[in-house]
Parts: sequence; C-alpha cells; structure tokens
Amino acid sequence: MSTNSAIIPVPNIMKDFYDWAERRQQKVDLAKADRYDLIFMGDSITHMFEMPERGLPVWQKYYGNRKVLDLGYGWDTTQNLLWRLQNGEFAGQQPKLVVLNIGTNNLTGNTACRQNTPAEVVEGIDTIYRYIHQQSPATTILVMAIFPRGMTNEQIFTDVIAANKLLVQHLQNKPNILHLNINEKLLEGKAEISLEIMDDRCHPTEKGYEIWAKEIEGVVGEFMG
Repeated sequence: MSTNSAIIPVPNIMKDFYDWAERRQQKVDLAKADRYDLIFMGDSITHMFEMPERGLPVWQKYYGNRKVLDLGYGWDTTQNLLWRLQNGEFAGQQPKLVVLNIGTNNLTGNTACRQNTPAEVVEGIDTIYRYIHQQSPATTILVMAIFPRGMTNEQIFTDVIAANKLLVQHLQNKPNILHLNINEKLLEGKAEISLEIMDDRCHPTEKGYEIWAKEIEGVVGEFMG
C-alpha cells in the first residue's frame, strides 16, 4: 500500500495566480503581529474570499469588524496546509473558532502531487484538525463539507460526494469539532452547479460567498458575538 501523501506536510510548488511564498510570508507576519479570534483555513475557495471580484464584499460585510485571518491559498492541498500551520502561520494562535475548508484539490491531483482517494482526503483533514488541537485544545473547529465541483457526469463530482460521506462519519463525537454541509444551499436544490453561484463549477461567485457566510453565521456569531 502506498503512503498517504495527503498527510505528509510539504510546501506548495504549483504556479498559480499569485506568489505562494510571498503570500505565506505575509500571513506569517500577520500571525506574529496579532492574535485572531476567527481563522479561515483552506485552498483557493478560502483564498478568494479576499479577492474584490469574488468574495471581498462579503468578507468585509461579515468579518470586517472581527479579528479574523484568512489562511486560504490557491491550489493548496491538505499536505500544503499542514506544512503552513507547522511553519509559522499558527504559531501562538488560540482562536475561538477555525473554519476549515480543504480537500478538493487532493481529489484532482496536479503536477506536484498525485490524486488522493476520498478516504485519504479524510485522513488528511483529520491530521490537520488534530494538529490544530495540539496547539490550541480549546479552539472549536468548524469543518466544512467539501464544496461541490464539476459536472455531475465527472469523477470529481462523485468523489466529492464520497469524501463528504466518509467525513461526516469520521467526525462524529469528536470533541470541539463541528461539521456543516451547505452543498444543498450551494446547489439550490438542483443537480448541476449553478454558474451564478460557481461560475467555473469550483469557485464561488459573490453570490456563492454570501451563501457560505450566511450559512455559517450562526456558528460564527455564537463564538464571536
């Protein structure tokens, strides 16, 4: 059996729409300079919460007056996020709440890492939240179901469903862990992804980010006021 690459911390070497090393240094500096009550962690879906043409208006509306940090990076996998947390981004942090949304890129694979199975992705997510709790045991972690992706006739669409089924079973009765699946809201009850919500069938539009922020606000408000 091959080693599960989703649990082995490595930096991201993919070329994307931004400079990964530069963003990492910015986030490490922010983590050193302050302490945050709410931290979002993830991949490009979380990253684009800060982009003006995507989620920034929603981010400012819901989180502009809160002590919040966005640790989302385009093309990141579970192993990339784990490496970042172990190398400065989470040092000294004890947030009240972490919103974790990661795993979709593991299911596709790329030139830097192989595609993972749904079970491997769940183990990768498990490794991340266990590391968070090692550093900050009192932090509550809101683990999001992996968002829908692709067309219904594509393997990625069914792999997301399979991973989410395993994830909900895995997270049962875990201390300081909450789980939320908002995929029905993102799909608006339809079979296919609406381009008004995810215009590339992966990343939310402003409307998609509004749905996400609104659906988690009950939990966020409970911890943040």
